[in-house]
Amino acid sequence: MAHVHDPREKRRQINRLSRVIGHLQFIKRLMEEDSDCSDVLMQLAAARSALNGLGKEIINEHMTHCVAHAIESGDEKLIEDFQEAIRRYM
Repeated sequence: MAHVHDPREKRRQINRLSRVIGHLQFIKRLMEEDSDCSDVLMQLAAARSALNGLGKEIINEHMTHCVAHAIESGDEKLIEDFQEAIRRYM
C-alpha cells in the first residue's frame, strides 16, 4: 500500500520540524557559549514539547488515514507495524 499524505499537511509538519531543528541549533549555541544551565534546560523542555506535539499530530493523521484504510482492507501487518511504532514512541 502506497503511503500518501495530504501535501498541505505534510508541508505544515515539515515546517514544524524545521522550527524544532532551529530551536535545537539555538540550544547548541547556548551550550557552546556556556550559557546558564537553567536557560538550556528551559529551551530543551520547549523543544521536547514541540517534538511531542508533532508526534501527536503524526499519530492522529496516521490513525485517521492509514490505519482506517488498513482496517477496511484487512491489512493486519500495517496495524501491527503501527502498534509497534506506538510502543517505541511511548
